[in-house]
Amino acid sequence: MKPLSDSVTVWIHAPVAEVWDLVSDVTRIGEFSPETFEAKWTRGATGPEVGAHFAGHVKRNGVGPTYWSPCRVTRCEPGEVFEFSVGTDKVAINNWGYELRESEGGTEVTEYFRLEPSLPVRLYWLALGRLRGRTNERGMRTTLERMKQVLEAGKEQQ
Repeated sequence: MKPLSDSVTVWIHAPVAEVWDLVSDVTRIGEFSPETFEAKWTRGATGPEVGAHFAGHVKRNGVGPTYWSPCRVTRCEPGEVFEFSVGTDKVAINNWGYELRESEGGTEVTEYFRLEPSLPVRLYWLALGRLRGRTNERGMRTTLERMKQVLEAGKEQQ
């Protein structure tokens, strides 16, 4: 069985602080993600910190169905990692995150997902994991490439 996780890494010609500001601002995800077309902070949260809640408005596979996914920030280390879980307060299903690393005058950004290893999730992954894994990989690459375009706009490549 394919692992319950995957990642994509892209180098961006921008300082870590600029990349951090973008990946940790969930209200901008609609500009980049092929599936999540908007997100908003909820339950009084106003920005990234461990425990902050937000909701992502998702169009599954870019075509539907459309629904709101509750999310909670699980790791928030400015300039290093921003991670959140997707699911209810009691049951997380998936975790998404961004790891940042200064590299060659820019930032190496790794977006990843990691499914929770519960029996229902493992059965789902056994049945549909190959297809969903490809969709996730393409989505992560698209998201990072779109972020790269925004962050590099107007900058001279060296």
